[in-house]
Amino acid sequence: MRFGLVGFGLWGRHHAEAIAKVPGAELAAISCESETTAAAARERFPQAAIHRDFRSLLDDRSIEAVDIVVPNHLHEQVGVAALAAGKHVLLEKPMALSAASCDRLIAAADRSGKVLTIGHEFRLSTQWGRIKTLIDEGAIGAPLYANVSLFRFPYRQGSGGWRYDRDRVGSWILEEPVHFFDSVMWYFEELGDPASLVAYGNARLGRGGGGERPAMADNLTTVMRWPGGEYAVITQSLAGFEHHHVMEIVGSDGSIRTWWSGAEDRTRHPAFELKIKRRGAERAETIALGASGELFELDEELRLVVDAFRKGTPIISGAEARKRVLCCLAAERALADDREITLDFGNDGAREAAAPIHRRGE
Repeated sequence: MRFGLVGFGLWGRHHAEAIAKVPGAELAAISCESETTAAAARERFPQAAIHRDFRSLLDDRSIEAVDIVVPNHLHEQVGVAALAAGKHVLLEKPMALSAASCDRLIAAADRSGKVLTIGHEFRLSTQWGRIKTLIDEGAIGAPLYANVSLFRFPYRQGSGGWRYDRDRVGSWILEEPVHFFDSVMWYFEELGDPASLVAYGNARLGRGGGGERPAMADNLTTVMRWPGGEYAVITQSLAGFEHHHVMEIVGSDGSIRTWWSGAEDRTRHPAFELKIKRRGAERAETIALGASGELFELDEELRLVVDAFRKGTPIISGAEARKRVLCCLAAERALADDREITLDFGNDGAREAAAPIHRRGE
C-alpha cells in the first residue's frame, strides 16, 4: 500500500520511520511545511516524492493512504481534503478542535467510502491495552473507579510554537488528556457514556523561556461521572520532570495498577509494571509485558492500519474519537466557567459538548 505522509516534524518523522518498517507499506510521498524539513526528508527517504504543499501529494492517484501528522487546527482541512481525494486516512489525535469539525470529517469519510481512523494508539499498547483485556475477562469484576495521572516535563513548542498558541492547539487538554479520556471510556464502555464532568486547574505563566504562555492549565484534574455512580479522575501536570504515567482501575472484585516512567515520553528504554489483584485472589500478581511506550505503540498502529484500510474497518472510528474531543471541550468549559458540565454526545454540534449542571459550591 502506497502511503503519503503529511507533516514531517518531530512526531511526523517517527510516523515516517514506522511506515517504512511495515511489510506491505511503501512511504511514497512526504509533504513538508518548510524547506528545512523537506531537505531532511529527502536525505532520510530519497525514494519518496517530496512536496511542499499537501494538495500536490493528494493529486497523486497512486497514493492509496495518507497519514496526517500536522498541528491540531489543520486536522479538519487536511483530513477532509485527503478523503475527498479518495485516500484512506490515519489522522493523529485529537480528531479536530470542535464537534462541527469532527462531523465534517465523518461526513467526508462517508461520502468517499474510504476509511478514517484516529490515532489513539494507547489502545494498541502491550500495557494500556492489556488493561482492557483483563476487564473484559472479568478479572476485577465490574469497573467502578479509575485514576489516571501524568506527571511530565512541559510540552515541546512544536513547529512555529503552535503547541503554545490556543488557536492552533485548541487547548492542552486536547493534547494528552484526550488519550486518557479515550482509555477510560474504552475500559468502561460496558457502562455506556459518562454523564458529566468537572475540572480544576491552574497555570504557571512565564515559566521556561521567559515569555508569557497562553492561559492554558499546565496542572489539570478532571472528574468524570457515570449515571450509576462510577467515576474516573484524570490528572495531568506539565510542570513536572521526565515522564511518569500511572493508571489504577478498581472493580467490584479486584483492582489493577500500572505505571510507566522514562526520561522522556519517546524513549525506547522505559521502566514499567502492571499488577493485578484478581477476583478471589489473596495477593496481587505482576503480569509480564512486551515493550511499552508510544514509539512501540506507533509501530503497532502503522502495522495494523494497513490491514484496517484493506478490510475497510477503522481501528478507532471517527464517532468514537469525536466523543473524546467533546469530553476535552467540556473539561475546558468546566474549568473556565467553574461549573460541573453535563456531557452531550448527540449530533447537535452547535451545543459543542455540554450544558452546565451547577456551579461548584452552590
